[in-house]
Amino acid sequence: MTLLITGGEVVGPTGRFAADVLVDGETISALLAPGTGPAQPDKTLDATGKLVIPGGIDVHTHMKLPFGGTFASDDFDTGTRAAAFGGTTTIVDFAVQRTGEVVQDGLAAWHALADGNAHIDYGFHMIIGGVDDDALKAMDQLVADEGVTSFKLFMAYPGVFYSDDGKVLRAMQTARENGATIMMHAENGIAIDVLVAQALAKGQTDPVYHGITRPSILEGEATHRAIALAQVARDTPLYFVHLSASEALAEVAAARDAGRNVFAETCPQYLYLTLEDQLGAPGFEGAKWVASPPLRPRDEPHRDDLWRGLRTNDLAIVSTDHCPFCMKDQKELGLGDFSKIPNGIGTVEHRVDLVYQGVAEGKLSVERWVETIATTPARMFGLYPRKGVIAPGSDADIVLYDPHGQTTISAATHHMNLDYSAWEGVRIAGKVDTVISRGEVIVDRDGGYHGRKGRGRYLKRGLSSYLR
Repeated sequence: MTLLITGGEVVGPTGRFAADVLVDGETISALLAPGTGPAQPDKTLDATGKLVIPGGIDVHTHMKLPFGGTFASDDFDTGTRAAAFGGTTTIVDFAVQRTGEVVQDGLAAWHALADGNAHIDYGFHMIIGGVDDDALKAMDQLVADEGVTSFKLFMAYPGVFYSDDGKVLRAMQTARENGATIMMHAENGIAIDVLVAQALAKGQTDPVYHGITRPSILEGEATHRAIALAQVARDTPLYFVHLSASEALAEVAAARDAGRNVFAETCPQYLYLTLEDQLGAPGFEGAKWVASPPLRPRDEPHRDDLWRGLRTNDLAIVSTDHCPFCMKDQKELGLGDFSKIPNGIGTVEHRVDLVYQGVAEGKLSVERWVETIATTPARMFGLYPRKGVIAPGSDADIVLYDPHGQTTISAATHHMNLDYSAWEGVRIAGKVDTVISRGEVIVDRDGGYHGRKGRGRYLKRGLSSYLR
């Protein structure tokens, strides 16, 4: 089937321009001067007044992740369907290996969760929670055979996913040899556990203390340490997930200025929300916003610095760290003890809109918006040019975005399997109009859904395009 998208303004890494887009089957076949397309395509979409952008790519999601005695409330069915409504047409989720487990078994478990359930295309990173000789050999095998080319390590969560500096270094050395990227959760988990125990001993149990016991300096310190270890490992490609703090950003910027293979993402919650206004909400309400790293104080420069980092490319990507837990029976596990609140916020449906709000407020250009939500994620994680760009030969993952529309976020209207919204009442000066995945309209401009579970395909990924 041929699909012709007419009248829109295509936005890509080289700028924005008027063009018609011709889709043949699942791929883009041509970009055409306006009005020069075939006379009788099988279907035509009028994109007049709309931005025509590549489908969003969220490279940090946690569907059905086990955490704190429960599981993330979105699975690959509900979570990827919600992502589609928000203009995201590809996710890269995290398969999990814990200490003592076989890495390949963890990957197989995540394939079982996703296969036949995903509405959009997906890939996997691999969490290495137990660095040993077998795990290091598995890293080589996953890169060579499975299309898993990025591995996440934790400097946080002692006793769960934590790796000490020696284990981090060994994994980095392995990645340097096989070309993979190390993804790092950079917080000093050993020191944080001391602060948490001290707070609880004083009777400081409310959700706000989750943030107070995870100060930004401990994110900065861990970021510095990871960069130093990567240098020892001959400049291993290093990507910091969910960066939230000015101190951490300064370390990343210094490394990048020195020409290092260091990259970072941030998330919408760190661009907009604060410790006082959300995490410090009265009573137990702040549990809605418990995530790690935590929201930062509003009178500190973190949010402004993160927006600047996006403009300067010291921050390459905006992902979500989508890991939702309902208040009822999940977040409530931490009533009376903030350390038992499952960590996570649900945002996979709203990322494209929330970053576009930065365009509306003059904080980002529209081209930079597209880079941070689609093009750079594809390049960073081995999906480009199949994904992340509107170009001949690329998958026809396309979003028509209405810059004149309005979106109000609410739990009453979102599609995530979540009994509240971390973004309740937020208004966006823009709107996802139509979502196309591999040439198929899966969300129409009236909000009708035409996708289906099981249509999403697994993506074997190559190496990062940014490595030297």
